[in-house]
Formats: sequence, structure tokens, C-alpha cells
Amino acid sequence: MKQGLLIDMDGVIYSGETLIEGADNFISNLIKQKIPFTFMTNNSQRTRLESVRTLKGFGIDVTEDHIYTSAMATGKFLGDQGKNGTAYVLGEGGLLTSLHENGITLVNTDPEFVVLGEGRNFTLEMVQRAVDMILSGAKFITTNRDPSPKKPGWNNLGIAATTAMIEEATGRKAFVTGKPSPVMMRSARKYLNLETAETTVIGDTMETDIEGGVQMGYKTILVLSGISKKEDISHYAFKPDLVVSSVDQIKFPLKWW
Repeated sequence: MKQGLLIDMDGVIYSGETLIEGADNFISNLIKQKIPFTFMTNNSQRTRLESVRTLKGFGIDVTEDHIYTSAMATGKFLGDQGKNGTAYVLGEGGLLTSLHENGITLVNTDPEFVVLGEGRNFTLEMVQRAVDMILSGAKFITTNRDPSPKKPGWNNLGIAATTAMIEEATGRKAFVTGKPSPVMMRSARKYLNLETAETTVIGDTMETDIEGGVQMGYKTILVLSGISKKEDISHYAFKPDLVVSSVDQIKFPLKWW
């Protein structure tokens, strides 16, 4: 039976500007063994090419075909909702590209959807315009709800904060397309042409990667090189199938392969 991997990036492959030890060898071995995989990232700001260049800077040589983003999941979801969809977008390159590729027309008045992605290039005036559109009937989509790291000097409010601001102003809950939403977890699996039983998620966050994988019936591996720590696991009603310090400790074949 074919087996494949959905792999988070930040906290699994690198942390900030630092490569996580052994991550480059891990990916190199996947390619050598011809194990299907994609980097499944909630970052809707970057294009796939930008993600490839980021990885290349860490010595990891992959192609755009190895990247699956929340922007791609959002574009596919909206494209599947019907032809000739329109959207007012608070977001940047990766999201704009994906919506265009899926036939969504970007508009400044009377949109069917308001789509919020990550970025710093939209203003409070644009947010207010989005609020008015939602109150007038536009549907509210957000690519993900990743929280801000809450560090001094951080140059971005964080998409969770912006989402909450619009929800408070409109009284409407956003529909989330990125991890752990089944929208992204399912579309990433289908992107690799995998079945549920053939899919393993590798991530560093219990609330996104692991929870999303568990909800979909995928096998899950938590790495402790990022956000979640070993002592955190007992706080959740679900648990990963395997816990390792870093991807360098993952050996193939896995026990369920």
C-alpha cells in the first residue's frame, strides 16, 4: 500500500532562521526512497516559489510540487463553490495567486466572499470596508487562525487577532479553511493522491497538525522541536501515534506502514 506524508514546515524543518538538525537529511531520504510528501503550511502569504526558496536557503532542494498551502486550499474551496465567484481579499501574494488560479475574481465592491489571509499590507480602512461587506451579506473566509507568537517587536498582529476583530465587528464567525480544518487536511491528502489509511501527518503543534490529522483518521507524528512540548500532550483528549524529538528520529518504514 502506498504511504505518504503531510509535513509542517516551521517548527519541524526549521525554527525561525535556523535549520532543525537532521531535517535536511530527512527530506533527502524521502526523495531517495520515493516516499510521496508535501509541505503542508498554513502560511497563506508566500507563493509556492517563495516557500521553495526559503527551504533552499536551509539546504533543502524541493520543487513547487512539494508545497501545499492554506492559500491553495482556500482557492480550491472557493473554486468548488461555483463558477464566477468574487472576493474582496485582505492578503498577499500566495493567496491572490491561488484565488486567481481557481477562477475567483477579485473585486472592491459587492463581493460574494471576504477572504482574510496573512500579511501586513492592508490597512484598518480596508478592514472596515471588509466589515461593511460582511454586514451587507458577504461570506467571511479566513485562511487560518494561527496565533501571534506574542513576542516584543513582532511585526504582524497575527491572523487570529485580525479574524477576531472582524468577527467582533460583524457578529459573524469566520469559516476557516487552513489547518486543522478538514477542508485543508482533505485537500492536501487528495493533492498527493493518497487514501485516508495511507496518510501520515508530521507536525509540531497539537492544536493544528495533530488535531487535524486525528479528526481525519490519519496517523500522526508530533515532533518536539517546535511549539508543543511532551508535558502538553496530557492536556488534550487526543494524542499522536508517535512522539519524537525531531524528524531526524523518524525511521522508515514506520510501524503502521
